[in-house]
Amino acid sequence: MDGARLMNAAVAQGVAPAQITQHCDSVSLCFSKGLGAPAGALVAGCREFVAEAWRMRKLLGGGMRQAGVLAAAARVGLERMEETLQRDHGNARSFAQGVWELGSPICSVDPSTVETNMVLVKVAVPWLSPEKLCERMQAVSEEEVAETGRAVSVRLFPWAARSLRAVWHCDVSAQDTQLAANKLKFVAEQCWRERGAAP
Repeated sequence: MDGARLMNAAVAQGVAPAQITQHCDSVSLCFSKGLGAPAGALVAGCREFVAEAWRMRKLLGGGMRQAGVLAAAARVGLERMEETLQRDHGNARSFAQGVWELGSPICSVDPSTVETNMVLVKVAVPWLSPEKLCERMQAVSEEEVAETGRAVSVRLFPWAARSLRAVWHCDVSAQDTQLAANKLKFVAEQCWRERGAAP
């Protein structure tokens, strides 16, 4: 199992990670995705599998010296995992609810589909691509600063032909989440005005 989202799934379902992985022969887990460590990963499996993975890592030149600092960061991430991921999931739900309450013709979200720290935002108009909306969310204009009193840059990811993805992590606060929702409101209204003014 690629366990990049294992801990998010476990926290969202309220179960131990072992319950999710019980039928897997091997599991990898990245400490920097969701858990907030700067780097690090582990692989788990039967003794023979781990021994072979260890051997292959050495053959391919993998390894680190003085990795204790990274291990300490991973340990902190694991110890604080439930609190951190619950906060991330809550912030994602809050953002989704804010987008839904916006009632914008430009974009929409079904808050009931948000289970973890990812939100898929549907771009509902054919004349605005997810790529363009992402660009506008990241850019800061003089008009934005004049109208909102803030310069906010939000990085989102074009996900599919008509949707984009927003992801929360341990460095995104509830205040950041509100700023992102406000920025989306500003950009959506700006796009709608521009479209309405166009011939």
